[in-house]
Amino acid sequence: MNGTPADCVALGLHMFPDTQVVLSGINMGPNLGNSMWHSGTLAAAKQAMLLGITGIALSTPVGKTEPDFEGLSQWTGDVLKILLNDKGPALYNVNFPPKPEGVVWTRQSVRLYDGNVVPGQDPMGRKNYWITVIPLEPAEEGTDRWAVENKLVSITPLRLDLTAHDELSTRLKSGRKLDR
Repeated sequence: MNGTPADCVALGLHMFPDTQVVLSGINMGPNLGNSMWHSGTLAAAKQAMLLGITGIALSTPVGKTEPDFEGLSQWTGDVLKILLNDKGPALYNVNFPPKPEGVVWTRQSVRLYDGNVVPGQDPMGRKNYWITVIPLEPAEEGTDRWAVENKLVSITPLRLDLTAHDELSTRLKSGRKLDR
């Protein structure tokens, strides 16, 4: 059998229909800013929300060693005390720095990065490609990335609707139909 993290949530909720919350993670690797678009951890939490229950994605950066999950356990408990008191359904993205010093509510960091493709070769002689992710500007204060860079646990409330409502409203007010 195989499936995505979101598929696993759909199957799990089918098998355990009384479930009230899905905790996805703690993922080894941050889901900050732009990386939310690519996150299987967050996709699992989104699937829970789509099925009418609260989904919470939890992540932490990795370095040369495995994260200190024991050290994060108290912070995880603190975050869950906050979020599990909310009336659902809801969707949250939580990121823990390696050694937290506090917890803050944040918004998603959206910033441009270089995105250069670097060709290489693996030890077997096969071609591979790395895509660099070097930001072109610093993280803005109040964002998830800024929080983690400042040793703060980031809690970002999310919504499923990605529509740019201001732009849509402007376009609809113009009254023009799209040309083909």
